[in-house]
Amino acid sequence: MLRSLLGLLAPPACVVCRRPPPPGDPLCRSCRAALPWLAGALCPACGLPRPCGRRCPAARLAFDRAWAPMAYDGPAKALVVALKERGALPLADVMAAQIAATAPAGLLAGATIVPVPGDPLRRRLRGVDHAGRLAGALGARTGLPVVAALRRRPSRSGRQAGARRAVRLVEGRIAVGLRTASAPGCVVLVDDVHTTGATLHACAVALRAAGAREIRAVTYARTLP
Repeated sequence: MLRSLLGLLAPPACVVCRRPPPPGDPLCRSCRAALPWLAGALCPACGLPRPCGRRCPAARLAFDRAWAPMAYDGPAKALVVALKERGALPLADVMAAQIAATAPAGLLAGATIVPVPGDPLRRRLRGVDHAGRLAGALGARTGLPVVAALRRRPSRSGRQAGARRAVRLVEGRIAVGLRTASAPGCVVLVDDVHTTGATLHACAVALRAAGAREIRAVTYARTLP
């Protein structure tokens, strides 16, 4: 009854264009149709459409493979921003559903989900652990265990710029935070967006040092060159 009253006072609006969406959907039909799915052949290492370039961006990164269902653009970008910056927590389940429904065969099988830890200061300012929410929603969808195995020290630098500099800034600030100091053997690292890969690489380095044998980086969206 309360939801019905709230719906009359403040009808649901599409998170992208603010037009009325179908019941229970955060996107209107037009924005859902405009989702930038990454279709076609993708590089199994970096997750970019093939060909991914003369040199694969993941060539020197510590995870085994990366994948995302969406390009970081349009309605997909709006969903990420709404979850991360506006605390629209129900969107985590929407994003997890799209990941679970379209993941390549075997990508999630037999793995433990580990969320990428956010910067503690930024997490406090935002009031939401977006990667943790997304990982939890994906675990609920797939039945895979979710373990917050990593911790991250606050950053003293500004925004990262450039792949090499980003790796230097992040590496060493992420470590395994389990009491046993050991990581699951097969890990699916979960974050909202894959940009330079620096944070995913730093997480993979820490997990490998703690015993992880296989690491798959799964994000909701992937920035394109």
